[in-house]
Amino acid sequence: MMKLYNFFRSGTSHRLRIALNLKGLDYDYVAVDLRRDEHLGEAFRALNPQGLVPALVDGEQVLIQSPAIVEWLEERHPAPPLLPADAAGRARVRALAALIGCDIHPLNNRRVLEYLRHTLGHDEAAVAAWCRTWIAAGFAALEALLAADPARGDFCHGGSPTLADVYLVPQVESARRFGVDLAPYPNIVAVDAACAALPAFARAAPAVQPDAA
Repeated sequence: MMKLYNFFRSGTSHRLRIALNLKGLDYDYVAVDLRRDEHLGEAFRALNPQGLVPALVDGEQVLIQSPAIVEWLEERHPAPPLLPADAAGRARVRALAALIGCDIHPLNNRRVLEYLRHTLGHDEAAVAAWCRTWIAAGFAALEALLAADPARGDFCHGGSPTLADVYLVPQVESARRFGVDLAPYPNIVAVDAACAALPAFARAAPAVQPDAA
């Protein structure tokens, strides 16, 4: 069985749990406590020299970086698909996912926030304001893209979850944690609610993970 090294509150870990659940794949949950800097310890760095979660171990293969892992899952376990069948649809879904994974999430990553706190000396109010600024900027663009798609179903693209939803739900979780006002983003909120109704997303939620206590 695969082993998933992750942290309950990590957005990248969250998205990988969703993808594994949507694919119906079982895995052993291995908690890496970022609060205790376990990701920086020798044992975890032996798996991932970058010292970041998640890492997925399948036999002797160690996979790192959630975008690469999700694409690997899509190639190894293509059903149910996380990407549309048509090239234009795949490009759109990848763009929506990249908007979150490349332009929102990295600016709110834990190590960035720790630098703001400990190196630049910002207090928690300033750190939260930083997070809200970049989440809101990205969500404004994402909301516009969702609103402009007349063929969209309950999810980011079509009537079933895709890679875009895998990325969106953890970012909405983060937005709520940092106090982002979601009222200006009704389409994002609606997609998040549709996802929350599915067991694959519900079982991946941070609050129900074994290390969340």
